[in-house]
Amino acid sequence: MQTVKTKIPVNFYILRTIKPLTMKKAMISFFTVILFHFILLHPLMAQFIYPHTDKQPVEDTLHNMILTDNYQWLENKTDANVIAWTKAQHEATVKYINSVHAPIDGLRDEFEDYIDRDYISPLTLIADRQFFTVRKKGDKQLKLYTKIGGKDILLFDPEKIDTSGTSAMSGNSYTEKGDKVAVGVQSKGAEIQTFYIIDTKTGKILGEPIEGLRGFAWTNDEKHAYVWVQTQEMIDNQQPYKIYRHKIGTSRTQDEFLLTPMNAKNVASVYDARYGNVTFMSEGDFYATHSLKMKKIGSKDEPKEIYSNQKFRVSPYVLDDKMYVFTNHEAPNFKLMVTSKDKPEFENWQDLYPEQETVLEDYSITPKYLIIQDKKDVVSRIQLYGLNGKFIKNIELPEVGNVSSVSYNRDVDAVFVGMTSFTTPYKLYKLNPNDLEKSDLKWELFYEQEVPMDMSNIESKIEFFTSKDGTKVPIFIIHKKGLKLDGTNPTLLYGYGGFNIGMSPSFIGSRAMFVNRGGVYAVACLRGGDEYGEKWHQDGMLFKKQNTFDDFIGAAEYLISENYTNTQKLAVQGGSNGGLLVGAVITQRPDLFKAAICAVPLLDMVRFQKFLIARYWIPEYGDPDKESEFQNILKYSPYHNIRMGINVPTTLVTAGENDTRVDPLHAKKFVAALQNNVGQKNPIMLYMDFDSGHGSGQSTKKSIDNLEFQMRFIMRELGM
Repeated sequence: MQTVKTKIPVNFYILRTIKPLTMKKAMISFFTVILFHFILLHPLMAQFIYPHTDKQPVEDTLHNMILTDNYQWLENKTDANVIAWTKAQHEATVKYINSVHAPIDGLRDEFEDYIDRDYISPLTLIADRQFFTVRKKGDKQLKLYTKIGGKDILLFDPEKIDTSGTSAMSGNSYTEKGDKVAVGVQSKGAEIQTFYIIDTKTGKILGEPIEGLRGFAWTNDEKHAYVWVQTQEMIDNQQPYKIYRHKIGTSRTQDEFLLTPMNAKNVASVYDARYGNVTFMSEGDFYATHSLKMKKIGSKDEPKEIYSNQKFRVSPYVLDDKMYVFTNHEAPNFKLMVTSKDKPEFENWQDLYPEQETVLEDYSITPKYLIIQDKKDVVSRIQLYGLNGKFIKNIELPEVGNVSSVSYNRDVDAVFVGMTSFTTPYKLYKLNPNDLEKSDLKWELFYEQEVPMDMSNIESKIEFFTSKDGTKVPIFIIHKKGLKLDGTNPTLLYGYGGFNIGMSPSFIGSRAMFVNRGGVYAVACLRGGDEYGEKWHQDGMLFKKQNTFDDFIGAAEYLISENYTNTQKLAVQGGSNGGLLVGAVITQRPDLFKAAICAVPLLDMVRFQKFLIARYWIPEYGDPDKESEFQNILKYSPYHNIRMGINVPTTLVTAGENDTRVDPLHAKKFVAALQNNVGQKNPIMLYMDFDSGHGSGQSTKKSIDNLEFQMRFIMRELGM
């Protein structure tokens, strides 16, 4: 299927200047027009006609290297020409997909049944109160409820704030007794929040909304809150957020400034320990705690620094007279340390749960036990230890699955364990903390998510393949039972591979529509994630970032060599950092894939750090302003590795116009460069969501529209 470059819009006919024709010529002309329509719109013959893109070369000199960027003008999303170009590209994409790829019988209905249905979240238990979110069929967004006297009471409905349905709740912060809640709301996907303080007995909004925040946390006196201030202007100018102490119900001009990161690539935090009468203040980057300080709540003394490091990170938790620290200090698989609250300095910390061969994911402390959640070969489990760190037993799970969470709620004296699998929706079990040593431990099903889809004929498994450098890499493969390994199965390969975020068994949700129609869904556990601890992460970042791409390429080659699929039946998908991943592999190995979805991606890695909050990611990718790191980034930056004359797979690049994380300029420039690359035959399309950001905040209808459109694209491209 070829791409045609033209400034003339589709179906553009000028007939006024045609002279009178003979009947014979008229008939020939008539059938010519009919034939043209057939060629243009027939699924097997239609051509993607995309809008013209001007080349406006800009030369940048970086480390004695001159780089010419023809599409830097697309970085200015407020420019009228960029706005018009973006809308024209999106419209061309929608028109082409709708003309080439006919709707799939029942697909939209299944998405509507799955997404637009009555949904109730698990209960959040605060003291003696219960809170939960609800979305009933036809609702545009989730709503917050509480139970009082056995009745469900509506506390907050974002549709009353914004009837368009493009504003969504983004987080809740409850007081200790649950009498008040701060509800964060974001609009059109922009992750700048407005917080509403609500009386949870009456539903009344208290005082004026607190605008322009990145975060909110109650102080222990509950008369104040720590607020992370970050406006759109601060993001655009790459200024770090500022943390203040705000007195509830007073003017923001009276807020007390506390802390701001020294650099926009750093993060900072202030919070009161609920059970320990201390305040923690920290600063660092994504992966290292440069400074951790603490002081008594309400003290006017300067906080005391108890830990400082440029390489490792720590997360403290104070409970009564002890301080527990979750850390990777000299422990790539993480460990748990402990000290007295009165001797919080690092030199006093002792190993409570030393580093193991498995990866420590989380822990929870009850009055009698230490519960450990660890990960072995990318599947999580739980173990029971004494408070002295002595192993007691492995806790046998009630069913086959992956432990997604474990927690102890002191308010109700209960342990909660979340579980899921690729074929089983989320379940939450409740355990008696005094019975954890018993062989007949009772697992009370506290919550189960019901979904309107048949999973009975789907199975999942984990396999391993060898990457380019010999590393063994896990891959999850999900398909219908009885699959024939004949090399012809439509296959969708997904990956992320970055920021210490790993893949684990979790319900496939809307992708079940693909699998139930005969597709194979594969999830690669790439280096850059946390599947095997911090070393696995470090082996896929900075100067080793190419390992991530090699792993993904290796996953594709494995699926082909094992006769799951072939190059004409294999599609690839990833978003955000996963969008970078997709951009890298389709430019490095375009021969492997039939189609790709590259979502909210980072693609111009030479300039990524100049926009929005992207300086946070310098510790992951490196700093292009440093020569050695620039040279490494330039080797894989997808925008800079488009090869003249090389045809990449048919690709749908998606972005959110209001994205405050990854600027949509990456998607726009990449699409423009590929569309205008000599030798590019396959369609390269831009699909913009003009009312959302980095994927969050979409209305129910918008979610359905986007999912159906993208799944239809993949399935039709793979011949389904």
